[in-house]
Amino acid sequence: MLVAFNKPHGVLCQFTDRSTPPRPTLAGFGLPAGVYAAGRLDHDSEGLLLLTDDGPLAHRITDPRHKLPKTYRVQVEGVPAPAQLQQLREGVVLKDGPTRPARVSQLEPAPALWPRDPPVRVRKTVPDAWLELTIHEGRNRQVRRMTAAVGLPTLRLVRVAIGPWRLDDLAPGTWRTLAA
Repeated sequence: MLVAFNKPHGVLCQFTDRSTPPRPTLAGFGLPAGVYAAGRLDHDSEGLLLLTDDGPLAHRITDPRHKLPKTYRVQVEGVPAPAQLQQLREGVVLKDGPTRPARVSQLEPAPALWPRDPPVRVRKTVPDAWLELTIHEGRNRQVRRMTAAVGLPTLRLVRVAIGPWRLDDLAPGTWRTLAA
């Protein structure tokens, strides 16, 4: 079984949390029994999370050797200059080494997304922009670190696709089964 879940902001990609007070987890969304997350999405990120009960499928989704593209809609602080977008396209150097080149474009107009809870803080004197960014890796907080490295801190991050699987019109906190 393969499940697409639209993970809301502030939800952990696990079914239990031992912290005090406990944080929201996947257990609160009525997901099918026996599935587990194939990969991760940070607590403060939103969007497509794939879950499965098939170990080999989970491995194909998460193993970097398979180079499944992951596509994000990224709200950044500032207006990207062509040179900043080119840096992302060529790959940037992070503390854990250089990234692979990314596919990136500026989205105009901004994508139509659901409201985030809590909302992104708006500063009237600081412009923002939306990017679509596709990577073929999955390092910890990679997209956030890449945009920060080129001077465009991430304000909101929504994953919209992993390989052939897309979020489409799935509402936050809901899920659907997919063909593997």
